[in-house]
Amino acid sequence: MTALLDALWRAVAYSLHPRVMWASLVPVLLAGTLAGGLAWRYWEGAVAGLRAWLGQWAWLQTVLQWLDSVGAGAVQTLMAPVLLVALAVPVVVLLTLLLVAAFMTPGIVKLVAERRFPDLERRHGAAWWQGVLWSLACTAAAVLALLVSLPLWFVPPFVLLLPPLIWGWLSGRIFTFDVLADHASAAERRMIAETHRWPLLLMGVFSGYLGALPSIVWAFGAVSLVLAPVMLVLSVWLYTLVFAFSACWYAHYALAALSRLRQQEAAARVPGPVVDLAGSADPLPPPASPSSFGPPPDPSPPPPGAPRALPGPP
Repeated sequence: MTALLDALWRAVAYSLHPRVMWASLVPVLLAGTLAGGLAWRYWEGAVAGLRAWLGQWAWLQTVLQWLDSVGAGAVQTLMAPVLLVALAVPVVVLLTLLLVAAFMTPGIVKLVAERRFPDLERRHGAAWWQGVLWSLACTAAAVLALLVSLPLWFVPPFVLLLPPLIWGWLSGRIFTFDVLADHASAAERRMIAETHRWPLLLMGVFSGYLGALPSIVWAFGAVSLVLAPVMLVLSVWLYTLVFAFSACWYAHYALAALSRLRQQEAAARVPGPVVDLAGSADPLPPPASPSSFGPPPDPSPPPPGAPRALPGPP
């Protein structure tokens, strides 16, 4: 938990770095221009087509007529625009997440590595195309999970649990792969993803709940629907900032975990003292000197007049 909180406050600080703020403009220019252009061109036609499609459901018309009779006739007017926004927001979120992973995450990882882990070796465990395939595969799995769980969204407890869990799983899988792709080997990346799977999932779920904040821009009623193209661009920028913070958080946590892993491996390779069969850790005795062979010399000097001993053979 200490490592998680340490990476959290560092991510908040790094999210305000000028390099991160400037990098957030790239997804906004791409996704925001695309979403805003499509909304500006096709918004009215899409709302009219969706309203005509809803008018084909007899039971829905009965419900709307009852709402009109009790003074809630505005629901019929706002249903088609609100439903169209509800369908467009997940697409915008997915597009923004992929753009952040492709354009912002490498720069954020480089910034964190330069300022905090300058001596961390790069082992290039994954190529760029592997990251693209991984992101697309995880996104497809998340979209499938969203579609399968869509009926449960109408149950109050599940609508507050399922989407953040799915977004959290998706964020954790994509960001963990991307922040470790350049520095970690494939084995190290898999080991960190396995041993830290619960903190990584918790970070993703928190980011998933944080990703619900940009939806507040749609809480201005009819004004937000009239200005839908502008609101889409604004929501894209807010989603970009949220995912930039998530990328900073994952970069600090994952690179710190990689650094600790390598330190543990280096400490395990350092040889220790020699251990005998009895289990003692005493070092080996020093080698004997040449003077230790044979009887020890007599330290007392010979008496006066005694014959001197001839030296023996070498």
